[in-house]
Amino acid sequence: MSKVKKVLITGSAGFIGSHLVKSCVNLGHKVYGADNLSRRGTSHNLEYLTKNCNSLFAHNLIDLTDLESLQELFKKHGPFDWIAHEAGQVAVTTSLKSPLNDFQSNALATLNLLECVRTQSPDAKLAFASTNKVYGELRGLKIEESDKKYRFADGILGVSESQALDFHSPYGCSKGTADQYICDYARSFGLKTVCFRQSCIYGTRQFGLEDQGWVAWFLIAAALKKTFKIFGNGKQVRDLLWIEDLCDAYVRFWQKDTFPWGTAINLGGGLDNCLSLIELIENMQDLQIEFPYPEFDDWRTGDQKIFCSDNTKANDMLGWSPETSTKTGISKLWNWVQENISEIENLLDSRH
Repeated sequence: MSKVKKVLITGSAGFIGSHLVKSCVNLGHKVYGADNLSRRGTSHNLEYLTKNCNSLFAHNLIDLTDLESLQELFKKHGPFDWIAHEAGQVAVTTSLKSPLNDFQSNALATLNLLECVRTQSPDAKLAFASTNKVYGELRGLKIEESDKKYRFADGILGVSESQALDFHSPYGCSKGTADQYICDYARSFGLKTVCFRQSCIYGTRQFGLEDQGWVAWFLIAAALKKTFKIFGNGKQVRDLLWIEDLCDAYVRFWQKDTFPWGTAINLGGGLDNCLSLIELIENMQDLQIEFPYPEFDDWRTGDQKIFCSDNTKANDMLGWSPETSTKTGISKLWNWVQENISEIENLLDSRH
């Protein structure tokens, strides 16, 4: 029987964080969550975790920008064996409205966490949720346009970790800063870190809107018969990664005894799970989902026309590849939306 691990998950009441909590609890590990509950839906997720994780989950109301409170958390519950850093500001649009708050939530909070790990849990294995936005406009990659989607030219199948970094938008800058600190603390201080540059993650318990979680938002809007908006021409492409497949990658990393710490790894749905917004709408029609046809608006700052992750490195280092097809994932998410639509509607009505 494997040893019970002490796990710290920041942003534990968020979409990805709550799923990671459940994954670790299902493995029999003790999980300490850290979340300031500032994002819509977190109270709902916290209630779900409290009901379903018994004594293996303990919530801590904390803002990671408060270094003193974070240090107290480590003193009280550490040292930790596994850490997932999922807390932070998640939307490009929000970063454009408040760049300072975006920097504090993403860059400063990450540095605070790293300092606590360095001084109080130096043997912990730390996985950070970075983003494909650190690659910016994908300079040097040629893109072609067809009737329904953009695609890479020259036979390129996906974006690898060798792609030049190009922080674009305040969000890209703050996440990119955190990304580089995560990698460098392995080099400078010997910490056991990995940086997961994640593509479009989707799944249950995702309370998305236009600015983040667009797959969930399209389905939620359809269920509520709300008109949803497409920014750009709808041909922009993302590779969709089902949340449970993402959690599997985290666990595989944590279970490694040796690893090239400080590595950045792309995690996405890959070529087989790429959809444009137009193609997602077609998928919804295939599921007999009725919805008002979307409105179109101007492109948003920082939007990539296409992103598809090359998962070769993740496969080589973690033995990992996505298992859930977009057809299966979208159907699962639609069922969840229908089953929880009353609660989702209440959350939307209560947002400020």
